[in-house]
Amino acid sequence: MTHLPHEDTDRALDIDIDTDAGIDDAEVEIDYDGDQADLEARHSLRRVAGMRTELEDVTEVEYRQLRLERVVLVSVWTTGSQTDIDNALAELKLLAETAGSEVLDALVQKRSHPDPATYIGSGKVAEVAEVVHATGADTVICDGELEPAQLRNLEDRLKVKVVDRTALILDIFAQHAKSAEGKAQVELAQLQYLKQRLRGWGGNLSRQAGGRAAGGAGIGGRGPGETKIETDRRRINTRVAQLRRKLREMDATREGKRAERRRNQVPSVAIVGYTNAGKSSLLNRLTGAGVLVEDALFATLDPTTRRTETSDSRVYTLTDTVGFVRHLPHDLVEAFRSTLEESALADLLLHVVDASDADPEGQIQAVRTVLNEIGASQVPELLVLNKADLAEEATILALRANHPDAVVVSARTGKGIDELREVLEDRLPRPEVEVTALVPYTRGDLVDRIHKTGVIDTLEHTGDGTLVTARVRPDLADELAEFVRG
Repeated sequence: MTHLPHEDTDRALDIDIDTDAGIDDAEVEIDYDGDQADLEARHSLRRVAGMRTELEDVTEVEYRQLRLERVVLVSVWTTGSQTDIDNALAELKLLAETAGSEVLDALVQKRSHPDPATYIGSGKVAEVAEVVHATGADTVICDGELEPAQLRNLEDRLKVKVVDRTALILDIFAQHAKSAEGKAQVELAQLQYLKQRLRGWGGNLSRQAGGRAAGGAGIGGRGPGETKIETDRRRINTRVAQLRRKLREMDATREGKRAERRRNQVPSVAIVGYTNAGKSSLLNRLTGAGVLVEDALFATLDPTTRRTETSDSRVYTLTDTVGFVRHLPHDLVEAFRSTLEESALADLLLHVVDASDADPEGQIQAVRTVLNEIGASQVPELLVLNKADLAEEATILALRANHPDAVVVSARTGKGIDELREVLEDRLPRPEVEVTALVPYTRGDLVDRIHKTGVIDTLEHTGDGTLVTARVRPDLADELAEFVRG
């Protein structure tokens, strides 16, 4: 499809405004370049069928009427195919429902760029207001990060709460955070987001203290004063500073654990991937960790690390990390940086992909974008195509064609897990120094370390000690030097 040039697009937008003002469309001449999308359809809101949340029984209906927000989804698309739009709206619907909402309706608008004042254009806000009134919605969720002015203008026009994608994801994180570190990270991200979007009502913005100009407060009432917004911003800055200090202390503890693993030369594997791709299920399947598994977005926020062993008794760690999503809010990436560093410092990334998703390639690219942001793009990656029991065979074949080194598994049924273990063990960093040593029985600790951190080729118990041929790390090779056989 050929798009309008920029100047024609601006002219088209002017047409929309002039038409509302009563100017005859016929007086305006438009130069078309090839096949063009119908202008009205291109700039209008399109009702999306089948987006309303389905309620299963009367009990659930009553519960949701009491507890859940009633929302309308609004999305603006500047580029992308219809499939991209449908996938993005389906994800927004899942995010809204995860946050505790009943989705009543969804509206999409295609335009050259979001309106700087109201996101969807002033003429279309009235259409959204009609849908909000007709459905009885109390919240509008926009699929994008709104500027403070856009948020303010939409709320003033629609008379209901307006939430953007960033605030929605932050809300889900706030609901799911359980550990002290997770709660602090989420609160920090929320405050950073809120600080730019403070607003006052009525006189709160302008009521400064100080003499007659402030209403005749008189003696004891004069001074520089402070507006309510300034007070709120100062309190937010103070709280942000407290949270940063708290997180630095927690990060020191986490770094201590990392340093211990490095000192003991324990290889680390981080499980990364899109939210709800099955990372926690895979961790449980590989280690029996027993961590929370839920068919929900962002069910895991607190990283879980478990020790496990290879088939030849080498010890390594597996860490379950927070899931990623398209356009992950920057404030969240910053707040969770210490947690996400588990991925950047790992020896290997298990990149888990939901093969049954409508757009698995999009998930892969979204995850790699975030990995690049946190400096983990250079870490070796093993792609794992999960949920093979739910995915269509054609999808699996297409993914295998694009990613020939990927391993196909089903964490739920166990299919492919043995193959994954073999490939994973093979991809772990291997010790580089080959030694043959006769270790006295009094130094069983060295043999134990060879088992845990080295690769044993042969091992024989003799009358003088344990004769072992293995590949070990340089520091262990130095300790074994006095026992090395020529």
